Amino acid sequence: MPQATRVVLIRHGQTAWNVGTRIQGQLDIPLNEHGLWQASRMAEVLVDEGLQAVYSSDLLRARATADALASRTGLAVQDEPALRERAFGRFEGRTYAEIDITWPGEALRWRQRDPAFAPPEGGENLIDFSARCVDAASRLAARHPGEAIALVTHGGVLDSLYRAAVGLPLQAARSWALGNASINRLLFAAGRFTLVGWNDDAHLQEDPDPPIQNAEGG
Repeated sequence: MPQATRVVLIRHGQTAWNVGTRIQGQLDIPLNEHGLWQASRMAEVLVDEGLQAVYSSDLLRARATADALASRTGLAVQDEPALRERAFGRFEGRTYAEIDITWPGEALRWRQRDPAFAPPEGGENLIDFSARCVDAASRLAARHPGEAIALVTHGGVLDSLYRAAVGLPLQAARSWALGNASINRLLFAAGRFTLVGWNDDAHLQEDPDPPIQNAEGG
């Protein structure tokens, strides 16, 4: 596949809201100190990856993670708002427990991955969100045939791209990890993604904190 694009997907480093199981969505939450360490470790191992471009969600936690990579590779970060996390409407800023207690019916539809469910007050449903993610990643990958690029983004975006690469429906239960500052690899060719490797966190083996795997709203 000489014209395939190698796509390196990176979830942003840890935030205080990841630790507190609080939905971030499109709110601009910064990395915590540990997240900055994770981003630095990720950048160290990707410095010799042969990347030609670094694209990032324009939300602060992703951009700070991308900046760590840019500082090691010398590449400029290119903001891509279409790589933002899913909009979660009035769920944003709430913990999982608060959502379950306050809106049990909506919480059930969300946890059951109802593709048509959109959290009220501006949330996205899974159908529209997944289409946004896959379209954006496909557009960026198509710019770089035969090259390697990094996309620094969010757990929900990575989840959508994993499903697209392996052909899983949106409502299927998740059985794969989405760790903070994990490295994930896809190939893009002939208009579609294929999976190469997922949730590589070997660079975080010295991590003193347990990984945050639940990426809903992150």
